[in-house]
Amino acid sequence: MADDTTAEDLPASTDSFTDPSAGSFTDGYVGDPAVRDEWDGRYSEHHRLWSGQPNGALVAETADLAPGRALDVGCGEGADAIWLARAGWDVTALEVSGVALARAAAHARDAGADVRWVHAGLAEAALPPASFDLVSAQYPALLRTPDAAAEHALLAAVAPGGVLLLVHHAGMDEHHAERQDGGFDPADYVWPSMVAALLGDDWRVEVDEERPRVVPEGGAGAHHTDDVVLRARRLR
Repeated sequence: MADDTTAEDLPASTDSFTDPSAGSFTDGYVGDPAVRDEWDGRYSEHHRLWSGQPNGALVAETADLAPGRALDVGCGEGADAIWLARAGWDVTALEVSGVALARAAAHARDAGADVRWVHAGLAEAALPPASFDLVSAQYPALLRTPDAAAEHALLAAVAPGGVLLLVHHAGMDEHHAERQDGGFDPADYVWPSMVAALLGDDWRVEVDEERPRVVPEGGAGAHHTDDVVLRARRLR
């Protein structure tokens, strides 16, 4: 991530803000170790898990936005963060998997993109509040908690006048009673409808719809054909 963050803006402990040239993202991780280990395992099973292309909804929904400070939540192997950086955004990219972040940093170096990488869970990252003109969460695996910590963290990160863009696979939040894919339970995760329910008078919903997904070639998740897209602007 390249941004205008000053020392005063950062949380007291910045160990999770990692130099992308360091090569290791395990030390300084802030979050649930079990979640980190689970995702490290998933990434380690594949030479490349995702397509390497930016998500179509991100490209479409940022076309009319002036570049500013962006937060990419769950950046994976870095395709969205790199695309945003090359489009002129100052990008912070957040990810629980150190394996994914090492790949993302390498891809960014190859692309000549300047990104600050944060090895942390969203709720634990202690990001500067109300600091991002764009908070993008593309198909994030955010665990639900009784206090809606992840949902509130997404909203809190958006600056006045900024945009929250949350995209997920359509229909997944309706399968609360069944476990899929070897133990994955959609009821355990945050979906756009849950975030939309928290929006108050200080937000304006600009897009809240289901649409056909622009599916990149290759990568996991290509079998999902429709997206739910929530785009909301913080008014104050």
